[in-house]
Amino acid sequence: MADNGGFSGDFSLTDEIANIIRKRIINGEYKIGEKIKESQIAAELKVSRTPIREAFKMLEEEDLIDYYPYRGCFAKGFTKEDIADVYAVRKALEVLAIEWAVDKINDEGLSELKEQCDLMEFYATRGERQKVLDMNNDFHEIIYKATGSRFLVQALRSYKSYINRSKKMLYFDDKYLSEILSEHRKIIEALKMKDKNMAADAISTHLEHSQKRAEKIWHVDE
Repeated sequence: MADNGGFSGDFSLTDEIANIIRKRIINGEYKIGEKIKESQIAAELKVSRTPIREAFKMLEEEDLIDYYPYRGCFAKGFTKEDIADVYAVRKALEVLAIEWAVDKINDEGLSELKEQCDLMEFYATRGERQKVLDMNNDFHEIIYKATGSRFLVQALRSYKSYINRSKKMLYFDDKYLSEILSEHRKIIEALKMKDKNMAADAISTHLEHSQKRAEKIWHVDE
């Protein structure tokens, strides 16, 4: 099969196919308005058309594709409003998370956050952008886990795939990398001081800037 992450066995075949198509839409492999051909996917993944049709239904419910009878399925992209919605939800959840983390994060957690920032900077100088993205994800994961709430962690992770494409592109720009690192270090400082208001302001500022950077990457200024 093509590079699709493999069928792990943890989900149904329909879930796996939906995940493959979802990633391709989000990563821009399917352009806005491009037809997603059922026969092509069946041949590529060596599966029948039934789970593909079920996957299309899932993606239509997620508003990632448009389905037209007798015409087929077509990929949808992101509008400025879509990005605003994603970041509005993210901001609400991450402000809550950092307020909870302020009371619970320990010295080890703070050291891990600093280490992720240092590693981001290190890998950036080596041009290893995927590593930078991984360290960024780990940075936020440390804060999520510090909340002690598995339900909040699950909610926070649910939107990640929708912003990862813009993140990957951002981390090829040294200007953005510098901004992101500075914002992360301010978050760490607020957590060290156990200041909820300062922490909430730091994460809010970071996400507001992240949204603007994402809009530039997705070319949705209009």
